[in-house]
Amino acid sequence: MSWLPPEQYIQTLPSATMYAALYFTDVAGDPFALRSAQGAEAWQFPGGNVEHGDATPFAAAVRECREEIGLDFAGEPRLLLTHFLPPRPAWPCAKVGFVFDGGVLTPDRLDRIVLDPVEHTDWLVQPLGGWKEAMSPPLFARLAAVAEARRTGRAAFRCEPV
Repeated sequence: MSWLPPEQYIQTLPSATMYAALYFTDVAGDPFALRSAQGAEAWQFPGGNVEHGDATPFAAAVRECREEIGLDFAGEPRLLLTHFLPPRPAWPCAKVGFVFDGGVLTPDRLDRIVLDPVEHTDWLVQPLGGWKEAMSPPLFARLAAVAEARRTGRAAFRCEPV
């Protein structure tokens, strides 16, 4: 096999997109999530697709947080989860996600949340057990992995089944 110039080699690789998000809890350590207005997955972390112009996935997570809940995040990037979703009929290319630690939302910061109604209709903070009832099993497994990663200080990796 001969070496290909980068522009030709790239055409041989599978397609993938990226998303990035921030994981927040309240002062009691209970996870924060947003209810999607799109209905895809009912509950989500503040975040979204990495877009042209985003310097890094972390920059995308910070931008999405500002757009979706109206809060500026000024913390350092601390990766909690790398998430891989294989191609599916509804999304025909792989998706790689990065969930970063957003820290704690104090009551004052929770009071300042302003949702983008096009994207989210509500937000909720509740104990992990309550999220198990509210989320699909794959989404709850992702949330539990993120919570465990924050607790232990060891980043997690999740791969969704096909």
